[in-house]
Amino acid sequence: MYCLQKKLFSIFVFLPFIAKAQTDTTKEGRLEEVIVKAFDQGKKLKDVPAAVNYVSRNVLERFSPSSIVQAVNSTPGVRMEERYPGSYRFNIRGSSLRSPFGVRNVKVYYNDIPMTDPGGHTYLNQLGYYNFNSIEVIKGPASSLYGAGTGGVLLIESLSGSEQPGVFTEYATGSYNMQNVYGSIMTGNEKSISRAGFQYQESNGYRNHSYLKRQVHSWNGLFRIGDDKILKTTFLYGDLFYETPGALTKAEYDANPKASRPGNAFFPGAEAAGASVRQRTAIAGASYEQRLSLKWKNKSVLYGMFTELRNPTIQNYGRSTEPHAGGRTTFQFNQPLQNGDFSFDAGGEWQEGFTNVNIFKNLAGGADSLRTTDEINNRQSFAFAQAVLDIKNYWSFNAGGSFNFLRVRFERFAPASLGKQERKFSNQIAPRLAIARKLKDVTVYTSVAKGFSPPTTAELLPTGGAINLDLNAESGWNYDAGVKGTIGRSLFVDVNAFSFSLQNTIVQRRTAGGGDFFENAGKTRQYGIETYVSCPLFQSATMEKSLFWLSHAYHHFTYKEFKQLNNDFSGNYLPAEAKHTVSTGFDFLMKNGLLGTITYYYSGKIPLDDANTEYAKAYHLVGLKAGYQAWIKSKWRIKAVVGVDNLLDQKYSLGNDINGFGGRYYNAAAGRNFYAALVLQLLEKKAQ
Repeated sequence: MYCLQKKLFSIFVFLPFIAKAQTDTTKEGRLEEVIVKAFDQGKKLKDVPAAVNYVSRNVLERFSPSSIVQAVNSTPGVRMEERYPGSYRFNIRGSSLRSPFGVRNVKVYYNDIPMTDPGGHTYLNQLGYYNFNSIEVIKGPASSLYGAGTGGVLLIESLSGSEQPGVFTEYATGSYNMQNVYGSIMTGNEKSISRAGFQYQESNGYRNHSYLKRQVHSWNGLFRIGDDKILKTTFLYGDLFYETPGALTKAEYDANPKASRPGNAFFPGAEAAGASVRQRTAIAGASYEQRLSLKWKNKSVLYGMFTELRNPTIQNYGRSTEPHAGGRTTFQFNQPLQNGDFSFDAGGEWQEGFTNVNIFKNLAGGADSLRTTDEINNRQSFAFAQAVLDIKNYWSFNAGGSFNFLRVRFERFAPASLGKQERKFSNQIAPRLAIARKLKDVTVYTSVAKGFSPPTTAELLPTGGAINLDLNAESGWNYDAGVKGTIGRSLFVDVNAFSFSLQNTIVQRRTAGGGDFFENAGKTRQYGIETYVSCPLFQSATMEKSLFWLSHAYHHFTYKEFKQLNNDFSGNYLPAEAKHTVSTGFDFLMKNGLLGTITYYYSGKIPLDDANTEYAKAYHLVGLKAGYQAWIKSKWRIKAVVGVDNLLDQKYSLGNDINGFGGRYYNAAAGRNFYAALVLQLLEKKAQ
């Protein structure tokens, strides 16, 4: 097996050089230019002086339509995990250190709406696969426009302006009784588009007690009102249920990785406890962009969001309601100069949340006697400004910052009132500076940014641990230097080196019953190099398009200073982060309709605890996908694909429980599994 893995890796690494040698069948192809929204600049990806990953619809379609995890992980410096079907974690340069589940310390915007609640948590799992048209990942602090945070930012768009009216349906099935159904109707013209869609997903899961059922209703609109006004509307309702099998010890994982957590004399097993998550979320919002004058324009966003959560666990039964609302406005000034261009952005964002949390005794998955009732009011706001000076298309100077405020009010009413408690995190200024030099088709840049990340509500008031209103905010400085651009006509290169020092690092701990509690853990030192290259291959008279890509991340993350009671972990590696990850692959579409993708992913070993006494083993994942698509009279599209994930049937754990009590770290991922999908699409007008 090891020899096979080495051969596969060698094939991927040397594939571009093999292709270059075949000059008789290969011709140069020009890469498509990608325009990104990061930092509100609307520039080509290669011209933005920041570490930004871009996940397009084409990248998503390389993999199974049941999840976006593998597509996101094909980009460097990012690790998305699925502990069990439906349970996501999102790690940007080590940010999952604070995320036992869910998405924390990463700010998420969905169609311009701040999807991250004012308590700092994002229910990213409420979005289905088809709600993603593109994802921009800003790595590191992005304080100049997006406020507090040290992990990074996700900018998600569900629509593209080039979509055509028509009907789209897809059905996919696969191993573990995976069923995935999607249908949408797109209406409109060159001035407006409107899409209504419905997704249904179901799976028995790889492990015992890991059933998933997801339904997502969505409606999105993009309306161009005149020549200088754009209205985007978003409505989404998601109903998600998934069972949580719980983490295993090394002995349990080795004996049967498909098992759910067993019970003992003190706690029931995951299945006996009915451990699961039931989420219902509704989002409604609008973004309106208008030109106020020749040099001024404004974009404003208003939204409301409501989440209802039911969460029976091994130690209790949680029931909460989490409504929140907010808005954001940005004024942009643009002044053309004789030798360049100057722009200035200023605005603010405000969010307010009202959360009610009830904790009951868990009786076989149902709520029994009431234990606690809490009401939480979060208010998060910040003001920001950013100036950009571009000179003769050669130099670019960026300077910005934000002024941040967070207030948490908390009151416990049962079993007895403790009175109102309050914690504020304010007067935090987070600046960012960047300089870029453009050399023909290549941009060299450097930046420095300060990150400020207050604890989330789930960290201040964890359901499985004691209230900790004394928890302090993280803060740190990040330095980036990179080069990216197109070499020749076809080779895209993006290399970034970074150094990040964090103070008051928030880390997660586990109780015997699987509950969480958090503490500040001194200082960390994080540095690394992230590389992405891509180029078209095998261009010929029979080839419509093809692409080879390779990404690699080297991360050296350690505790600079961390002492816990009598234990000194200073100098140890941060848990949850592999030193090396590699993703590479090749996909093609031929003019006769044949298509295919081969992918390879490698993760080095991962420390599972602060003491570095236990490591998850390194693993290699190979995926294959092949299919055929055809257009009938340029209006009907039929596409059929089959695929296999984890071709080598590797045993690995995805989404480890870091610092798990009693060594409960492991959440086994699926072995070799298969899928098939059928797409039917009808366009109102002929495809161009």
